[in-house]
Amino acid sequence: MKVALMGETGNLRQRSYDDKKMGLREALSLIKTGDHIFVGSACGEPQYLVNGLVEKAGHLADNEILHVHTLGVAPYAKPIYSDRFRLNAFFVGINTRQAVAEGRADYTPMFLSELPQLIARGIVPIDVALIQVTPPDEHGFCSLGVSVEITKTAAEKAKLVIAQVNRQMPRVLGDSFIHVNNIDVFVEHDEPILEVSRPERDIVSERIARHVAELVDDESTLQIGIGTVPDSVLGALQNKKDLGIHTELLTEGVVDLVEEGVVTCAKKTINRGKIIASFAMGTRRLYDFIDNNPMVEFYESDYVNNPIVISQHEKMISINQALEIDLTGQVCSDSLGYRFYSGLGGQADFMRGANLSKGGKAITVIPSTAKNGRISRIRPLLTEGAGIVLTRGDVNYVVTEYGVALLKGRTIKERALSLINIAHPRFRNQLLDWAKKRHYVPKEILPFPEIEYPEKLRKRVILKDGSKVLLRPIKPSDATMKQHLFYSLSKDSVAKRYFGSLKAMPLKRIWPYVIVDYRNEMVLVGTVEKEGNESIIAIGSYSRIPNTDMAEVALVVRDDWQNKGLGTTLFNYLVDIAMQQGLSGFTAWIMRDNSRMMHILKKSGYPMKYRVEGNLIHVELRFKKKLENNG
Repeated sequence: MKVALMGETGNLRQRSYDDKKMGLREALSLIKTGDHIFVGSACGEPQYLVNGLVEKAGHLADNEILHVHTLGVAPYAKPIYSDRFRLNAFFVGINTRQAVAEGRADYTPMFLSELPQLIARGIVPIDVALIQVTPPDEHGFCSLGVSVEITKTAAEKAKLVIAQVNRQMPRVLGDSFIHVNNIDVFVEHDEPILEVSRPERDIVSERIARHVAELVDDESTLQIGIGTVPDSVLGALQNKKDLGIHTELLTEGVVDLVEEGVVTCAKKTINRGKIIASFAMGTRRLYDFIDNNPMVEFYESDYVNNPIVISQHEKMISINQALEIDLTGQVCSDSLGYRFYSGLGGQADFMRGANLSKGGKAITVIPSTAKNGRISRIRPLLTEGAGIVLTRGDVNYVVTEYGVALLKGRTIKERALSLINIAHPRFRNQLLDWAKKRHYVPKEILPFPEIEYPEKLRKRVILKDGSKVLLRPIKPSDATMKQHLFYSLSKDSVAKRYFGSLKAMPLKRIWPYVIVDYRNEMVLVGTVEKEGNESIIAIGSYSRIPNTDMAEVALVVRDDWQNKGLGTTLFNYLVDIAMQQGLSGFTAWIMRDNSRMMHILKKSGYPMKYRVEGNLIHVELRFKKKLENNG
C-alpha cells in the first residue's frame, strides 16, 4: 500500500477532499527518507503531525526539518533522533536552542523578507510541507490561520503537502488561503492552538515603555516585536489616537488598543483600515479576535517585511528589543556571544523600512543591565562572537529605562556620550574611561555623577503663540547642541548673557556645564524637534553658592524665540525645582541694558534686592518671602 501511494502522490491533489483524508500513520508514510520537511511555524505548528514524525514514521532517516520558529513540540531535536532528523532553524527558539548549541541542529541566518523568494527559487529546498489549516469553506479554501509568514510559499513549493485540519484554528483573512486542490493529504485532528501568555511586566519594562510612548505620535503605524518590553510599550499607548498596525507579529496587546479605540488604522498610508501581519502569538482571546475579522489581514513575510512596503507608511514606528549594543551603535539581538539565541527575524527589515518612512522612527529597546544588574548591556565592544543584526547605519533611537539616545546622524563621540548617558549609573564611568582611552570622546569630559537622570523633570509647555517646547535637564550628549545654540545667538544676546564679546564656544569650555549633579547644579534646556532633529533654543541654569541656601541663576533664549514667554516659563520652572531642592532664593548678575532679564525677574513676583556695580546689576530674590506673603 505504501509503495502504491508513493507512486501516486502526483495525482493525490486531483482527488476530492474526502478521498484525501487519511490517518496519521498512513499520511506520514508518504514522506521519503532524505526529504526536506518544512514544519508550520510558531503557534501554527501542526503538533499532531510533528509528534507523529517520531512516533509513527519509523521508516524515516536522514531527513532535514526546516522551520522558522517553533513554540510547541520539537521531538526531532532530541539527541535520540539525531540519526533520523537534522533540524535547520531560521529562528532559534527555546526548545531548539540546546540542539543548535550542541551542534545537533543548524541555524540559517535569514531576513524573513527574503525567505519566501529563496524557497520559491529552490535555494532553500522543501520536499514536504506539514501545515495546519481550517476546514475548507464552501469554495474549497482553507485558511492558514495564525501563521502565514512563509508557510504559503512552502506549501506551494513542496512536492507533498500534508495538512492537519483543526476546527479550532481561526479563519484569518488576507493572502492566507490555500485551496484543497493544492493539498495532497488531510489529517483531521482537533486540538487547542498553541498559546503564549503575555509576559509579566516589570519596573524596567514599564519605564522603557513610557520613554517609547513619548516618541510615538498620533496617527503613527506600528510594528511591535516580541518580548516583555514591546508588550509594555503597547500598554503605554492608551492616550494615542488613530494608530495603525503593520507588523510581522500580532500580539494580544493590539487587541486591547483596538477595543480602547486607540488602534483604528484609519490614517494608514496604505492598507487603510486594516491590521496587517504575517503571524500571531497569544491566547485564545487573540485568536477569537482575528477569526473572520475583516479588519485583520495576514500576508507572507516577503510583503509584510519588505522594507520598501514598510517605508510607504508615513510615521512608521518600528520597536524591537536587543540583547546588547556597543558604544558606536552596533546592535546584537540574535546571540549571546557564540551561542545563538534567536535569529535575524524581521528586525532589520522593519528598522530599515521605518528609517526610510516619512516621519518614521526605528526604536531599539534594551534594559540597561543583564544577570540581575551584574553586567551592562551597553558595552564598549560587543561580546566576542556576538552577531551584528543592526549596523551603525541602521540604528536610530535606543531606549533604556534611563532614557532615550538618538544616534541617527550623530558622530561616534555623540553616540558614545548618548549611550553612556542611558546606561546604568553604576557602569557609566567605566564606559566613559574606555571611550576616553580609545579617543571616542575627549579626555576633558568630567566623570558622570552616579545618579539617575531626572526624567520626572521633563515638561512640555505651550507658549503664548501656541508653540510647543520640551523643557528638560541637560545631558552630556547635549554638548554639540549647546554649542550650536551659542553660534546661533546674535551679538547682542551673547553680550548680555556672557557680559562681553565672547567670540567662540569650544567644546572644552562646554563639558563642565553639561555634566551636572541635578541637585546643587541644574541646567534646563528648552528643545524643539523638526523632522526628528532636536535643537536647543533656550538654556536656564542655577548653581548653588557654596555653604549657602542661595544659587546663581542665568538664562539665554535664542533670538527668534524671544518675546514668546519662553524665558519666563523657564525661569519659573527653575524656581520650582530649586525650592524642591531646599534653596531659598536666586542671585544674578545682569547687564544694566538687559531689560528682558530684569522684566522676567520682576514678573516672577518675588521681592528683589539689587545693587548697581558699573554696567552690571546684582539681584537677589528670596522665595521664602513670597511663600510667607502668599500664606
